[in-house]
This record gives sequence, structure tokens and C-alpha cells, in this order.
Amino acid sequence: MRENYIAHLPDRAGTFEDVCLIIAEDGGSIDRINYNKGIDEKTIFLEVSGEEAALRRIREKLLERGYLGHEEEEGHVELLDLELPNGVGALMPVLKIISRHHVNISFVNYRKRTALIQRVRLGLLICSQQMLQEIMEELSAVCSVSLAEYEVTERSVDGTVFYETFAHEMQKLLSLTKEQTEQVLIQSNRIMQMLELDTGNEAYLKTFEYIRRFAGFILDHKGEHFCPAISSRRLDEEMTLHVIEPPCGSNTYILEYMDELWFIDSGFSCYRDEMLSILRDRFPGFDSRKKSIMITHADVDHIGLLDLFDAAYMNQTCLDNFRLEKEKRPNFREQNIMHQPYIFLSKIITGYCTPDLSRCTVVGVKKDEHLLSRIGTLHFGEKEWRVYEGPGGHVRGETVIACPELKLVFTGDIYVNIKGFSEEQRAFNILAPYLMTRVDEDSPLATATRRHLLEKFDGYTLCPGHGPVVDESQN
Repeated sequence: MRENYIAHLPDRAGTFEDVCLIIAEDGGSIDRINYNKGIDEKTIFLEVSGEEAALRRIREKLLERGYLGHEEEEGHVELLDLELPNGVGALMPVLKIISRHHVNISFVNYRKRTALIQRVRLGLLICSQQMLQEIMEELSAVCSVSLAEYEVTERSVDGTVFYETFAHEMQKLLSLTKEQTEQVLIQSNRIMQMLELDTGNEAYLKTFEYIRRFAGFILDHKGEHFCPAISSRRLDEEMTLHVIEPPCGSNTYILEYMDELWFIDSGFSCYRDEMLSILRDRFPGFDSRKKSIMITHADVDHIGLLDLFDAAYMNQTCLDNFRLEKEKRPNFREQNIMHQPYIFLSKIITGYCTPDLSRCTVVGVKKDEHLLSRIGTLHFGEKEWRVYEGPGGHVRGETVIACPELKLVFTGDIYVNIKGFSEEQRAFNILAPYLMTRVDEDSPLATATRRHLLEKFDGYTLCPGHGPVVDESQN
């Protein structure tokens, strides 16, 4: 098994060697190391594999040596800007106030502003808002003081300020537990390291900004700000197709036939309340209606509402994906080292939970190497819906659902209508490719599958995983 450690090493020779010896003595194997003094001069990320008992002993020894900090330590870094008269000992009254509150200074930046004034930026490890208020009130009696406005990625904010500030910001933004906050930091660092190794430039600074933008975008579109494009179209005299296109997350398609509802995909988990409000308004008696869902694949942005349905249809690959999650093992996306950190972050940020497997019904199993393999048939609204599974160019378990009678096909993310994206959809959908390096498991295979799909279903109305429906006349 593996365990991640975020170690804080004192600035003295031999400390990293000491950490490595502790790990080696208990039979641990270091799988990943990341340290960058330009970002944080003390923080090092370690991923270690070994027996469960060995990993437990390693953590205990690292704690004893003070390398993992103390569990009771809480707080976050606040940056203060001070203006002091330029003279000998001008900073001493400030330091005395800080010492009296037993506050650690994690960052100092000084520059002479004029012949009469010096400006000091201090990073203080603050445990509570009350402590911050008390310190600022006392400091204001001896100098001009204000909270600094800055971005986490500022080069001048060096040392422990960077990671501590980022972690605190994400914890506050997403209401995370301490364990979740640590995982966000670990996975963010993992993405940063992969990009740094691949590009050899300072892309790591951009990584944290993109993660902040990803989380912020999700939260900024909750509640009254969740405003998806909603449309409906008659497919025949008895069946209607409803389309919900959110600014982020997959499209949700609802086929309505008499009192029955059949969904294709369902977006992010975090928009459950917003979606329920829309569905209850649009479909009177929604909660008591017979309803089922078919998923096009098991990515978290397509499967957020599976617990709402009497039955959730999928192929065997998708069910296997969920079983891996239930067993606390990496799912198929997470088995790709380039995709694993982003998927892990997405689950935390969007509140994803593995679906109840008792609701899952397998439609079929892919048994050949064709680009689109017919694996089963479903019936809804007195129509035949043919189910195909792709080869995994986008992701394992990718599914296509087609109705020859209606000339209608749901493509999942094998085909995405990028040209039809709104400005919000475009802004959100540039984030994942950067944080994952690419959204497809196998880009050439994904391209070949998409071309085959467009040829096979030429003349069909295309219902993509993201973006507006493409009518027969448009393709």
C-alpha cells in the first residue's frame, strides 16, 4: 500500500538524509519526491509504499522527529503590510506585540520606501480571527497596518506562505476537513510536479491558479447562479426530449414518454439541489414518477445524481469502475498517473460519492476490438435503443446509445460540440485539459472512434456529452 507525507524540514544539513533513512529502516520504498525551494523552502512531498505496519511506524518516527509537524497545530498565514518610521529599532515594538501573542512569523519582506518610511510585509501564522483582530488593534497603536492583498502565486510570497495559504484558501472555500485539505494539497502538488517534469518551466505556478479557478467556477455557479440552457423538442407524437446544458458538468438528457422519464447522464453531484429544483418544476410529480438513467461513461461530471433513479443502466466496464471505488482502489481513470490527481480533486471539490451498486444494472459487455461494439438493447417509449461500447479512447466504458427509428444518438464524450460552447462552458473546459495534460486516455484512438461514430450515424441528430445538440441538417 501507499501513503503520502507532507514533511516540513528544518533548514539544516542532513535532514532529508535523515528522512530517507527513517523510511529505509522500516522497509519503505519512496515512489515520489517533490521539493522546490522556489515555491516553499521547507515543504517536501513524499509518496512511500510498503506494508501497512511499516508505513505506520514511518509516520510515527517522522512525527517524533518533528518532520510532520504537530497534529494540534492549526492556523493559516495572514500577510500584514506595516509602515514604520525609518530609524534604528523601529521594528522592535512590532516584534514585541507579536511575541506577546506567541505567534510565529513565517515570512518577512522589507524595503525602504522613502527616507522617512520603511515598509515591512509580515506573514503571521494566525489561529483565529479574534487573534488577528487583537494583533492588528495593538499594532495600529504603533504603526500603520493593513491586511495585504495578494495572489497565492506571487513570487514574492515565498517559503511556507505559499502552501499554507493555498491549503487554507481551499479549506475555507470548500468547507473541507483537515484530511481533505491535505489531500487537495498532495494532489495539487502531484499535478505541479508532472507539469514541471514535462515542460521544464514555471508552469507549476499556473497549476495552483487553475485549481483555484476550477473550484471557484464550481462554487460560483451554485444556487441562483446555476443557469443552464434548457430546451425541449418533440421526437414524435408521444415522446419529448428535454436537454439541460449546465455551464460546467455534462449535459443531462431526459426522454419523456407518458409518465415515464429516462435520463442520459446527470452532471456533477454538487448541483443536486439545483437540478432537483429544475426537474420538479419541469416535471409535475417528479419524485413519484417512474424514472431510470443510462450513463455514457463513469466520469464524475456525468454521474452525480444516480441515486435519484429506480435503475441506473451501464455497461460492465462502468460497473467494474464503481466496484473498484467501493473497494477503495483506484478506478480506471485513477489508474492513469496523469489523470489521477485531477480526478481525485474533482471528487473532493464536487462532493462525489460512489453510487449504490444495488441500483446498477448491466446492459452488456464488450467482447471484440471494434471501435463501436454492439453490446445490448434497451426499450423505452416503444422504441428500440441500441447500446454500443467504444474501445476506451476517451475513457474505458465509453458508451453510445442510438435509436435508428428516431435517427437520434447520444454520443457521450466521444463527441463533444466544442463549436457550440457558451463563453462559460469554454472558460470551464480549458481547465481540465491543462490539469490532466489531456482528457482522453488515448488521443489517436479517441479521434478514430469519433470519426467512425460520425460516419456510422451520418444523418442522425447528435446529442453530445457537452455542448448543444447537433441536428441532422448540421452534420
